[in-house]
Amino acid sequence: MTLIPHLAKHFKDVHFGGNWTSVNLRDTLSDITFEEATTRVQDLNTIAVLVFHINYYVGAITRVLQGKPLTASDKFSFDLPPLHSEEEWKALVDKVLAEAEILGKEIELLEERQLYENFTDAKYGNCLRNLMGVTEHTHYHLGQISILKKLIRNKK
Repeated sequence: MTLIPHLAKHFKDVHFGGNWTSVNLRDTLSDITFEEATTRVQDLNTIAVLVFHINYYVGAITRVLQGKPLTASDKFSFDLPPLHSEEEWKALVDKVLAEAEILGKEIELLEERQLYENFTDAKYGNCLRNLMGVTEHTHYHLGQISILKKLIRNKK
């Protein structure tokens, strides 16, 4: 197996299961309610904001792999528009999972040589760095989401 299928699997596993940690975004979010997703614990980000933040970078990388310009900016990566209902929360989760599937497929379409090319600009490193980074970033925030979920549920 070449590196491409491993990268795609690693990215998909953190979203849909099968990774080394046995924790994934889909299962972790599956029973989180709107109330829980929007509950603030001290001065930490809410679960909903973290979900939006994870997806912000997934979307940015997907668009670049589809040949579009990089338009994302870190300063907007936590700017979740207000959610007002369970339906809006579920729509966000569905969007995040759907876009993760799309990026997984985009990764599978890459040629190995593309991994070592600049990701739009040398200052962002190569494509491999960004694909590994977005997966690591998801794992990192998934850990935060898991802790917040426990804290919120233990308060009740």
